[in-house]
Amino acid sequence: MTDFKDLITPQMLPDGTAYPHTVFLKNVIQNPQIEVGEYTYYHDLNLSPGDDYASKLAPYLYENVPTKLIIGKFCSIAQGVTFLTNAANHQFDGFSTYPFAEFKQDWSSTYQANYQNRGYNTIGNDVWIGRNATIMPGVKIGSGAIIGAAAVVTKDVPDYCIAAGNPAKIIRKRFDDQAIKKLLEIQWWNWPDAKIFANIKYIVGQDIDQLIKIQ
Repeated sequence: MTDFKDLITPQMLPDGTAYPHTVFLKNVIQNPQIEVGEYTYYHDLNLSPGDDYASKLAPYLYENVPTKLIIGKFCSIAQGVTFLTNAANHQFDGFSTYPFAEFKQDWSSTYQANYQNRGYNTIGNDVWIGRNATIMPGVKIGSGAIIGAAAVVTKDVPDYCIAAGNPAKIIRKRFDDQAIKKLLEIQWWNWPDAKIFANIKYIVGQDIDQLIKIQ
């Protein structure tokens, strides 16, 4: 019997058939430049198993560009979310931003392109990214963060913060500093599956002391 985390379509319709538009990303992406943790799902009414989820999420993740998209466990990613990686950048330290070097003509070899490299796009664990949000190159989003719908995230978002807008700004922290510190120490997403599922009511609750007792 297939383990739940190994399913492609984890949701079921009332008639018992699989809902085709929600997938566990780890099980549908083979691109070596994308790393996804277990139970992270993506929902898209325009896609179904067998479609190219990697290109949908990270359309500029080219093989010849040394970059990655790293997403943790138990993340919720809505339709239209786009991760822009380093290959989407243009040179902008000079007068023109036109990518002459990309067209491989004689004139493209007369200079050395200087593309900005901001590092990997890194998403923590238990992150919720709202519909049509755009994550810019090199941005890091901390565990427990929430990104609002249609946000354009140009800067790193700390753990357990809510960010929204264009450009996205920190709206508030979800919990006080002490609770955030304890949650990052507990790291419930790294517990064994059986322990997680036996304690879901505490994981989605608000009693940090109870979680501390369980760990």
